[in-house]
Amino acid sequence: KHMQNVKVAGIEYNVQIKELVDNDPNTYGSCVYHDAHIEIRKGLSRERTEQTFVHELMHATIFEAGYRGDEYEELVERLSVVLHQVIKENDLPRLLEQVAEQG
Repeated sequence: KHMQNVKVAGIEYNVQIKELVDNDPNTYGSCVYHDAHIEIRKGLSRERTEQTFVHELMHATIFEAGYRGDEYEELVERLSVVLHQVIKENDLPRLLEQVAEQG
């Protein structure tokens, strides 16, 4: 199933909802850098789907920032949980606008 793309540092990542991610029934999501797409497992709860999306988006962000290797999983896990909460509990576009108007 096709969803809208998300831009990370100018690179458009295609977001896909799939029955199986990485051919692994225990995997919720995956970020595929070489062709810039994010896969999310179909059938997860709404909260789990959101958390997985933010998690994979954080992987894309760290990759596009120039970090390479697999040693960032703990960092991604910690940051993505907090970022998910920040995104959900704040209207970020409106907040950005308000802050900019004050400046």
